Order: sequence, then structure tokens, then C-alpha cells
Amino acid sequence: MAMILARRYVIHGRVQGVGYRYFAQKQASCLGVKGYARNLDDGSVEVYAMGSADALLELAGWLRKGPLWGEVRRMEEQEAVVDSNFQNFRIER
Repeated sequence: MAMILARRYVIHGRVQGVGYRYFAQKQASCLGVKGYARNLDDGSVEVYAMGSADALLELAGWLRKGPLWGEVRRMEEQEAVVDSNFQNFRIER
């Protein structure tokens, strides 16, 4: 069984109002990653993700790309604590 890791990403650019959270949810769900995506007050999007190292690496690539109408200018990534309360990947308000 693969070790479960957690990461927190903060994505900056044109990432609100362009379907970024739904894009992140779709990619994460396809990869079997659990967690959430939410808008932050400064116009960025926060993604908390839990999964295997390979799944998180692939998700990070998708997060850097973003949806068609978005524009990712910068992405911060840091380790996070694994939270076993997540059963899927959800969008938070």
C-alpha cells in the first residue's frame, strides 16, 4: 500500500471566477486524491490534497496548468498534516 502524504498549494493568478476549483476537483478525483479547494480573500485558491506521492506530483502539474480560462502565475507548495477526515475531494466556499 502506498504511503499517504498531504500537501497544501496556494495558486495565484487569474484563478477565481474561471472554474479553477472545479478543475482541481475533477483532476484530484481522477487521481484518487482527497481534500478540498477553496477561494481565499486575496484572490488566490488554496488546495489541500492527500494521496500517494505520484498522485500528488501529477496533481501539482495540473494545478500549475489550470483550466482553459485561468492563468496561473505562481504556485506555492508545502507539506501538510494528513487529515483522515476527508473521504473525497470537495469544493469549499
